Amino acid sequence: MKTVFIINGHMPSPYEKGRLNRTLVDIADRCFQEKGYTVLHTAMGDDYDVSDELEKHQKADVILLQTPVHWMGLPWGTKKYIDEIYSAGMSGQFSDGDGRTRKDSSRHYGSGGTLVGKQYMLSLTFNAPKEAFQDPAQYLFQGKSVDDLFFPTHMNFRFFGMTPLETFVCYDVLKNPDIEADFKRFRAHLDQI
Repeated sequence: MKTVFIINGHMPSPYEKGRLNRTLVDIADRCFQEKGYTVLHTAMGDDYDVSDELEKHQKADVILLQTPVHWMGLPWGTKKYIDEIYSAGMSGQFSDGDGRTRKDSSRHYGSGGTLVGKQYMLSLTFNAPKEAFQDPAQYLFQGKSVDDLFFPTHMNFRFFGMTPLETFVCYDVLKNPDIEADFKRFRAHLDQI
């Protein structure tokens, strides 16, 4: 039986209630439970214990990071979570160092991860429209993809030996949402896991 660990990266605030990300977490929870998977959860608005979070990562076969995009990256609370938990994981739970040794200079930086065989998936909610990406004529992203934008986040997971699943994105959620279509696409995306 597989175990999935869902991290809800939304931070509650007066101007952003987090309903979309919470609903996507609920959809993922139902989809995985219907498959017979064990589902673990953490939400950024809740208190968490570092040792419990390390254990959830170690138990999981798949880690799903469900998060809104704030200023072209993760919300500050989600970044804080990654800094705390992943730094703690450097003491042996997630890696045996950065991969290099003084005796063997041929080993590559970032190759010391011990979570090999685990997969992760980014599921993102964006104000940006889909057309803003992968088009060199677009002003802001200049032809870059969502995964290009989230390269540092991907590297956080890769550092510990995890492999990516295809990123899922809900685009244009504030000005031109198509939420029901997003939910349908999300279910189909999760069926591939």
